[in-house]
Amino acid sequence: MTATTDQATKRVLLAAPRGYCAGVDRAVVTVEKALDLYGAPVYVRKEIVHNKHVVTTLEKRGAIFVEETDEVPEGATVIFSAHGVAPVVHEEAKALGLKTIDATCPLVTKVHREAVRFASDDYDILLIGHEGHEEVVGTAGEAPEHITLVDGPDDVDNVEVRDPDKVVWLSQTTLSVDETMETVRRLREKFPALQDPPSDDICYATQNRQLAVKHMAPECDLMIVVGSRNSSNSVRLVEVALEHGSKAGHLVDYAEEIDDTWLEGVRTVGVTSGASVPEILVRGVLDYLVGHGFEDVKPVVAAEESLMFSLPNEIRRDLKAAGMSDKMRHDGSFAEAGSLH
Repeated sequence: MTATTDQATKRVLLAAPRGYCAGVDRAVVTVEKALDLYGAPVYVRKEIVHNKHVVTTLEKRGAIFVEETDEVPEGATVIFSAHGVAPVVHEEAKALGLKTIDATCPLVTKVHREAVRFASDDYDILLIGHEGHEEVVGTAGEAPEHITLVDGPDDVDNVEVRDPDKVVWLSQTTLSVDETMETVRRLREKFPALQDPPSDDICYATQNRQLAVKHMAPECDLMIVVGSRNSSNSVRLVEVALEHGSKAGHLVDYAEEIDDTWLEGVRTVGVTSGASVPEILVRGVLDYLVGHGFEDVKPVVAAEESLMFSLPNEIRRDLKAAGMSDKMRHDGSFAEAGSLH
């Protein structure tokens, strides 16, 4: 690709991959299928994924989102979000006689298992992540007495461990790859024996979406990231764009949030979306840009993705018993409220 500052034609660089990852797709379809199978209401603890449009659309179908387990009526069905929960949440649900469906992303579950394993070997675990994020709360809850949160490179100086020769790092799956590696570098300076996790904790989709933005950013006068403000991976995409050369960057949930003044003097706009964003929202942004003269759309392909997860075992069992499909197919019944796929 070559820079287009001197060209008269306005253009859009469209990131690929973008939008839904396999874990988000699985979680959203889980709620859709649960509503089809059990009928409304179906309760969901926390937002199933961090996207305003997804949550609103599912609410229109009869999903009820709650903050804590004790808000769910006794004996009802509750779905745990893609971000995962601590063991104590499972215990709370059992005590209330709730039927549970665990839609935790399998890649988050992998980090949970790593935490349990290292804790059983009496390691101090340094969990890199953002304080208060649901995924971090869930992972830390697996071994609270062994886990210390490290909230970015600047937090490293505050970290203390029992034995500097027996320490390992894990991470939230949706972080900036570059910032996480800088945090690890500083941790290793402080604890030279620091062990790495068995495999990357930052998920493939987060890395791929950041990689596409890195490729695009040097050519962009403006980067528009479609995503919600409580979506860690979406927020990171704006940061990555600015760090790698985009002159400006903004996060929007919907096209109507775009400010026309952002486009003044702009020739190249980059467009991408976070891993919990349905494609219909990206299409809305592209339509808006066409209306403002940005008709030339060029894909920027950073990786190919084909991963798909099967639905949670609990709902697959019930779907089969009811003679319904348990395949990860997209439900087309959302046309009135706005497609989630």
